Amino acid sequence: MRAGSDLAAQLRRWLDPRHAWTRGTHNLGLKMLALGVSLTLWVVATTDRRANVEQGFNVPVSVRDTTGSGEEKRATSDLSPASVRVTLWGSPDRLRELQPENIEAVVDVTGVPEGSFTQPVTVTAPSGTEVRRQTPARVQGFLDTQVTRTLPVTLSVASPPEASVPRYVVSPAEAQVSGPGRVVSTVTRVVTSPAALSAGAEREVPLVALDGAGLPVGGVKATPSTVTVRRLDTGELPVKTVRVVLNDPPATLRVTSVSVQPSTVRVVAAPELLGRLREVGGTVTYRAGTYTAAVNLSIPAGAQALETVSVRLTVERVTSAAP
Repeated sequence: MRAGSDLAAQLRRWLDPRHAWTRGTHNLGLKMLALGVSLTLWVVATTDRRANVEQGFNVPVSVRDTTGSGEEKRATSDLSPASVRVTLWGSPDRLRELQPENIEAVVDVTGVPEGSFTQPVTVTAPSGTEVRRQTPARVQGFLDTQVTRTLPVTLSVASPPEASVPRYVVSPAEAQVSGPGRVVSTVTRVVTSPAALSAGAEREVPLVALDGAGLPVGGVKATPSTVTVRRLDTGELPVKTVRVVLNDPPATLRVTSVSVQPSTVRVVAAPELLGRLREVGGTVTYRAGTYTAAVNLSIPAGAQALETVSVRLTVERVTSAAP
């Protein structure tokens, strides 16, 4: 009984507001100091973590293929999508200094058979960051044997002034195009990027692979990737552009449609001869029907035309009037 009485008395004592106030204010300064130190330590320990944010990047997907210890030459085409959306988590300063190229997004096709494939993309976060999300998780593509072809380099230059006849040389004159077999097979020619060069100048220009329709072919590599174009002539020649005038058809024929291509030609000659030249006569053989014919130009002695001319004609016979 006495133990129960002591316990009840102790409870009454603790529940007494005056006792609780006395105990609560005992060593109050030390208690407040301990609480402040605890809060400070918590703030310091979690500041960096609470300041971290998320940021998204469009990261290009690269392909890894070590099939046959990397000795088997294979290439990937039609990668879809070619990039993935990656959301990183880290400090604002660290995320601001990152570029998509600093983030690694790799699809590994080692051992995957040639043909269409769907493989997961592995994203490696740069130091000081974490990957939170990536979209999509898998990409599609096509694996093919790597093929290399050697093609002549076709010169492409900006239109020269009418009063010049430029001459160029390209070095090297050939280039190799490599990539997936079914892509390389569509390349019909390798051309230089258009370049405008002054007399005697040279410039290094990129190469572009084109298909039969004249459109750039992606997914192939040109070796070398650039060539040197040099203009050989040292100045301008006396050149003049004049119109082409066709001979008249015979009286038994009538021209209903005519299209001369080109309608003007450039003529190289001595300046005094060019000063007297206003037009160039062209002779064509007329016959009934619709056809394309070559035009024979009547160039004065000592002059030379720089273009060949053709004409598209529609000719019909003239019916004599009844008496």
